[in-house]
Amino acid sequence: MSYPLLKALHIMFMVTWFAGLFYLPRLYVYHAMAADDAAGCARFKIMERKLFWGIMTPGAILTILFGIAMVLQLDVMGKWLHVKIMLVVVLVIYHIWCGKILKNFKLDCNTHSHVWYRWFNELPVLILIPVVLLAVLKPF
Repeated sequence: MSYPLLKALHIMFMVTWFAGLFYLPRLYVYHAMAADDAAGCARFKIMERKLFWGIMTPGAILTILFGIAMVLQLDVMGKWLHVKIMLVVVLVIYHIWCGKILKNFKLDCNTHSHVWYRWFNELPVLILIPVVLLAVLKPF
């Protein structure tokens, strides 16, 4: 597969993954706020499950696979890439954490407030900015 095609597919799936990483915690905010609304909670459980398993997880897997393919094709290994890979590992941990929260909501075992989820929602933004800067600038 050509490098431009790999790059385009990688970007497409990365956008998909990040859309989920940004939106799922926002659903958690609303879900936590709807604790007394059984119908609303049931609706949020469906939305959260479909987003996590139908969009985010495939997006994450394909982002990582196409990223590995790009690295292998270019055979480029700078310190910037090591830092970027470390940040992607942090994103994978965040993704898994989102899955744990999904399970807690599914079992009606949520222990966090909507305010906590608002802060939790900001974490992927703090990681995305350096990932993009590293990929574009390759500073070291």
